[in-house]
Amino acid sequence: MTKSFRVGVVFPQTEIEADAKVIGHYAQAVEGMGYSHLVAYDHVLGAGLATRPDFKGFYTYKDSFHEPLTLFSYLAGLTKKLTFMSGVVVLPQRQTALFAKQAANVDIFCGGRLRIGVGVGWNDIEYEALGMPFAGRGARMDDQIRVLRRLWTEPTITEDGPFHKITDAGLNPLPIQRPIPIWVGGFSEAAVNRAARLGDGWFPAFNTNEAEKGMAMFDAALKKAGRTRSQVQIENNVLVGQRGNLPDWGGDGTADSAARDAEVWRNVGADGMSFDTTYMGFKSADQHLEMLRRIAGNLNLKA
Repeated sequence: MTKSFRVGVVFPQTEIEADAKVIGHYAQAVEGMGYSHLVAYDHVLGAGLATRPDFKGFYTYKDSFHEPLTLFSYLAGLTKKLTFMSGVVVLPQRQTALFAKQAANVDIFCGGRLRIGVGVGWNDIEYEALGMPFAGRGARMDDQIRVLRRLWTEPTITEDGPFHKITDAGLNPLPIQRPIPIWVGGFSEAAVNRAARLGDGWFPAFNTNEAEKGMAMFDAALKKAGRTRSQVQIENNVLVGQRGNLPDWGGDGTADSAARDAEVWRNVGADGMSFDTTYMGFKSADQHLEMLRRIAGNLNLKA
């Protein structure tokens, strides 16, 4: 695998022990295998099912999620080269200025090894609990991306619009990266268009069989936005196994198949990819690490 093609892992949020030592060991181990980055998903609350017999969401209160920025803040001191990426944080349900402050601190703590992946989310239950409107979240996030970049690069800013009111105020300290890279997640038409217009990168989740289709979609959106691949990068998230309620979504659960997936994405021009080892029946971090170790060996990754 060439140096220009990044290979990362998805933190197994729902299948790792809620133990600080185990989580720290996991991050250090994947860094030692040669993986370049760690992606963490985001959910603040999980839905209870007693009052929602027809709930169709991907996750519920039974699924564990660590908050990405606090997770990265902890792992920053335990790693040296691993880049951290939220994949994705549901930005419109968060206060922009507070999130900017938190991300700036994490960027300092990890020495500039942070990328912020953002998305609009799907869980209205979280929006309600966090006091943010679910309707109009796309327009709100567009404005948040713009304001975040100002907060991360300017000593003070003034904003007076439908989503933000900031009067001559700014962050201190500013992050190391000015601004912190913002990637847009999702594979809907709205998501890819938003990534093409506003993102430093696009973070979709296509089956590898759809690699060429996904890249064509990306190129068309970039052309429409008047930008190029040199301005907006792409890293795909690939399931190593198969998610039960999403047929033909992932691979066959082998290290050989995963290595072939990486080769396909590199050949179609992606800048990198991330391996997601959830939904394979693993019960511990060590089992996830063993699969990642086999994949790293097939790809000849170097620490």
